[in-house]
Amino acid sequence: MDTTGFDLEKMQSSAAKACRLMKVLSNPDRLMLLCQLSQGEKRVGELEEITEIVQPTLSQQLTVLREEELVTTRREGKSIYYRIASEQALAVMQVLFDQFCGPHAGDNT
Repeated sequence: MDTTGFDLEKMQSSAAKACRLMKVLSNPDRLMLLCQLSQGEKRVGELEEITEIVQPTLSQQLTVLREEELVTTRREGKSIYYRIASEQALAVMQVLFDQFCGPHAGDNT
């Protein structure tokens, strides 16, 4: 096996980051929120309506996503808008959306 250019420490660090992202994504509510946000910025009220996640749970899960720096917010008047801030999370969510939520989702299952 050719290990030229192989940086074990960097690979371990990257694996830890990937595992952390996958752990956040393993919650169905957070996954649904990120799935919606992968399609564009949304207001909190829109997220609540689209996902049918009740307010206390919605706030809790959005807090986790903010703390993990996967989403950012902006305020416009009384509305708070969320969008995905992590390029890695967005890339993963685009694949998951295509595979599980897009027009051809489940064709091969």
